[in-house]
Amino acid sequence: MLGKVLVPTDFSEDAKKILLCLTRIPGMKEVVLQHVVDATHYSRHGWTHEPHIRNAKIQLMEEKELLENLGFAVTVAVDVITSGDIATAIIARAGNEDVSFIIMGSRGRGLIRGLLLGSVSSDVLRYGKTHLLLMRHDHAGEPEGAISDRFCSGLFQRVLYPTDFSEPAEYALSFIKNLEAPGEVHVLHVVTKGETREEVESNVLEATRKLEEMKRDLAGAGLSVKTHVRLGRPTDEIVSLAEGEGISLVLMSSHGKGFLKGLLVGSTTLGVAIHTNRPLMVIRPACCRRDADTR
Repeated sequence: MLGKVLVPTDFSEDAKKILLCLTRIPGMKEVVLQHVVDATHYSRHGWTHEPHIRNAKIQLMEEKELLENLGFAVTVAVDVITSGDIATAIIARAGNEDVSFIIMGSRGRGLIRGLLLGSVSSDVLRYGKTHLLLMRHDHAGEPEGAISDRFCSGLFQRVLYPTDFSEPAEYALSFIKNLEAPGEVHVLHVVTKGETREEVESNVLEATRKLEEMKRDLAGAGLSVKTHVRLGRPTDEIVSLAEGEGISLVLMSSHGKGFLKGLLVGSTTLGVAIHTNRPLMVIRPACCRRDADTR
């Protein structure tokens, strides 16, 4: 399903864990390893980045050899930027390599512990046009190794798919159907409208009906499905259900109903990325990728 992927790395511990996770993700054939050297800051000592560049090339070749021994086709890239930012370099590399997914950690080096989404990951989510898998390796109160095991070997074991029944959400559903060796799929709709009790109940019934249709469709594709209808704010309910059901991956569209042209990620998706501690797969509909081209 993932095909060719771009894996940006800053050689942090989280980035190294992602390399180990790659071996547990089915359907991946080719990997592009990228490191970005940020040379945008002036130094009175002149050009001081050559040791960083040499070291990055050495480390990338070591990681390339590791992945090739595990059966992947691997290319490497060291991109040196003298203007712009790291996220822009990642997005540009994804476009140049024509990858289907970017796989990266939710945060990199030196970020405050407890911060679930770093600035680079946030900008790739906000401004990219490529499908994105944000991996997580932190979870309060649990040993680090236990988290890596859960969110690598069982990445598709319990998938949460939130839907607002929009066209972009339907596009994301096609990825659910094409998952290799999926476990359990939890389909969630959050009812947000209703001025009276009767209106709310009517909306809940309509959502339940649509979810049952979706469940039959997914069951016909051989998937085990549970449905959920909740009331409230979508971001809060998605994050809450993911925690309560022990979800291994949240898979959702970058947009929902009524998205604005030129807006490259919706508020609900961004809110989930900021607040969830689960791996997040963001699927970008073709219409939204075209909008990104005009940015």
